[in-house]
Amino acid sequence: MMMRIGVLMLATILAAAPAEKPTPQQRHRAAAAMMHRGFMLMSAEIHPGEPIGMEQVYKGMSCDGGNISPSLAWRGAPRDTKSFAVTVFDPDAPTGSGWWHWIVYDIPADSTRLAADAGRADGSHLPPGAAQGVTDFGAPGYGGPCPPPGKPHHYVFTLFALDVAKLGAPAGATAAHIGFLLNGHALAKATLTGIYGR
Repeated sequence: MMMRIGVLMLATILAAAPAEKPTPQQRHRAAAAMMHRGFMLMSAEIHPGEPIGMEQVYKGMSCDGGNISPSLAWRGAPRDTKSFAVTVFDPDAPTGSGWWHWIVYDIPADSTRLAADAGRADGSHLPPGAAQGVTDFGAPGYGGPCPPPGKPHHYVFTLFALDVAKLGAPAGATAAHIGFLLNGHALAKATLTGIYGR
């Protein structure tokens, strides 16, 4: 009986405890993200809410696209941006955790674009100093849409403006690990979402 009363008292105390307050750094990042609503991500090949073309679709796993990463351009980054990163994520993949299609980070702060086909696995078409993370295809580089037959999936291109010049991701880091680092250093984000189904 005493043990039950003790558990009830502890639950009451925990329920009444104030929520943990954000740190000044977290508040600064949240304010910066809100202040930079003009931060925009654009593409000649990917248009908001529209189907993604075969040139960007994956080649393999029963898909027969060109597997060429689209051109991306941006503007309106926060003044104190020290580098950029780009991710491509499919939240509709039937994995329980989505599917990471591309991860590029350590893009220099003076960059305003990635050319089409920048996502080659060897990194030869990336800006100097930029690096690619391992995707859910098991290797670095761009991997285009290739969903199972059925409803179209959403492919979310996210551009991060970061407060560090180098992210410090170890070689072979997972997409989740890199995503954790990106969100911890994000000053602002811009997204562009295309769809693809078959």
